Amino acid sequence: MTVIKTIAAAVSAALICVGATSAAADEVMASRLGAILGQEREALSVVPDSRMSMLTSLPPAQERGVAMNDGIVYDRDFLAAKPVAEGGAQWQCLSEALYFEARGESVRGMFAVGEVILNRVDSNNYPDSLCGVINQGTGRKYACQFTYTCDGKPETIGEPRSWERVGKVARILIDGAPRVLTGGATHYHTKAVNPSWAQRYPRTAEIGFHYFYRQPVRTASN
Repeated sequence: MTVIKTIAAAVSAALICVGATSAAADEVMASRLGAILGQEREALSVVPDSRMSMLTSLPPAQERGVAMNDGIVYDRDFLAAKPVAEGGAQWQCLSEALYFEARGESVRGMFAVGEVILNRVDSNNYPDSLCGVINQGTGRKYACQFTYTCDGKPETIGEPRSWERVGKVARILIDGAPRVLTGGATHYHTKAVNPSWAQRYPRTAEIGFHYFYRQPVRTASN
């Protein structure tokens, strides 16, 4: 604001002095602006390069409120910098699940949904493969674990950018990314519904449009 006021005052004074001809006004404006900018350049020239770099660089991701975990940054810039992912059947299954279940979520939300699927693979209560977990119950009415596999709609990939994004998330998770977002969750649901099991399972996280839960461990006495 100070610079703007200075320029305005300089131009106003200049117009009075020159009798307000357009050409003279433009000339005086250019002269005064040049003088002001020259002063700013002179002031910046004494700032050390290291200090200037600090002033003009983005702060670390943690200070910008972006979650990080062992080199993983949960934002789209991080994913954009990764090469296009590919893989076999298990990667395909996980990518499809993330696409249909979480493509509208934040990057953190996509990772969280992926964690649930991988946590199930590790659990004795579920199949021991990604495709097995994702397609469990498919074909039986109300028995599928992931709605998109039994909603009667074709699994059509219509958003290439979203597909590329979830494919990268799937690749990172399959390659061994730490699972620390959901507290070992094996279940989730959108905030728009309230399934009966949500009253019995401890909630472990709230991320984006989803709540996450951990299935209680069964013991011999219960």
